[in-house]
Amino acid sequence: MKSQQLQILSLNAFAGNSAGIAPDIAALVERRKKSFGAGSVLFYDEPLKIVRAEGAHIHASDGRAYLDFYNNVPTVGHCHPKVVEAVRKQMGEFNIHSRYLFDVAHDYAEKLLATYPASLSNLVLTCTGSESNDLALRLAKKASGGEGFVVTKTAYHGNTSAVTEVSPSSYKQGGPPRHVRMVPPPDPALFGNDVAQGFADAVAAAIAGMEADGIRFAGLLVDSIFSSDGVYADPPGFLKAAVEVARKAGGLFIADEVQPGFGRTGEGMWGFSRHGVEPDIVTMGKPMGNGYPIAGVVTRPEILADFCADFGYFNTFAGSPVATAAALAVLEAIEEDDLIANAAHVGRHLAARLKRLAARAPITAVRGAGLYIGVEFGTEEGPAPEIAKGLINGLRRHGILIGAAGGYGNVLKIRPPLCVTTDHVDQLVDAMEELLG
Repeated sequence: MKSQQLQILSLNAFAGNSAGIAPDIAALVERRKKSFGAGSVLFYDEPLKIVRAEGAHIHASDGRAYLDFYNNVPTVGHCHPKVVEAVRKQMGEFNIHSRYLFDVAHDYAEKLLATYPASLSNLVLTCTGSESNDLALRLAKKASGGEGFVVTKTAYHGNTSAVTEVSPSSYKQGGPPRHVRMVPPPDPALFGNDVAQGFADAVAAAIAGMEADGIRFAGLLVDSIFSSDGVYADPPGFLKAAVEVARKAGGLFIADEVQPGFGRTGEGMWGFSRHGVEPDIVTMGKPMGNGYPIAGVVTRPEILADFCADFGYFNTFAGSPVATAAALAVLEAIEEDDLIANAAHVGRHLAARLKRLAARAPITAVRGAGLYIGVEFGTEEGPAPEIAKGLINGLRRHGILIGAAGGYGNVLKIRPPLCVTTDHVDQLVDAMEELLG
């Protein structure tokens, strides 16, 4: 196979050469290099300078409005007026940490928990998905008595020390430590017609190998739409067998809903619900506050109580009045704007158009659910990341923003704000058709 697995932050990254780009952008890139150093990552062959955004569009300093098919953080739309007003109003009243009582946090918790199975009735608020997954690992270790985790081989779950260890796609060299075992994503190309059994067998083998090395199993951690692996959603229900394997081995199932959650799949609020399973722990992040930092962990009361008997947990900025006001406005906007139904309707149109395009383009698969779609490119020689990268930069020139995923960087990752329309989808696919010739 001609391509090697890529580190996630390298996908579609700006190469750093400012030659040939607009002088004002080149100057800002140089300022960024000096201030932020080697940790700075930018997108596209020519980075964008953003000046404002609304709905499904981002406006850049070049005067163009770009259609956003990449960013799942503004899940209800960029600068949604309901969220903007909620933050403005609460910031003008008071903002403090959560060791005081204030109504908005409880209003939010009750409304959020009502979207979950009854057994998942306790919420811990954090600031980022990384913090959520870090806490989830700690909860699973305490509840199981183990320390070993099974993840997919191109998973990304965050950037704390512990969460980086369970995020194989973050590694530029080497790989995860001994207590983390990797399994392939639930890819029909690997497992054939029985993805459920194939993936469950892979999880069972990983657990057996771990325990043979004297490491006690703690949990299975997956993003329920396998985003970084290249977007794997089907068939609905395939995840259930692997969860049963994990539980029989004494571990917990952690559903990372940072990517598929909040209605993106068009089949309910949470990606795990497509599989007929109830997680032991659920983590949330990015879309929760539509751009305002808020994240969280939902779990069963006994799991949280067991953890809190031994450890305290307090996070100064988590669950603040402003953060929970933003998050409450997001839930209300999802309902009022009927965004889950829109994700289903527009997602069906998107998938149908892409599958028609696949009949005459080097597309080897169209996968996903709702408004989370992966388009895989390949040739007879193998995965074709050069096609995906060419499309990403070509679409940018057409006024459309998009990104990549997958172990070879050959999957277009389509995850727009949930307010996009079928007209927006047609604009995207028409541009893809033109670029692919």
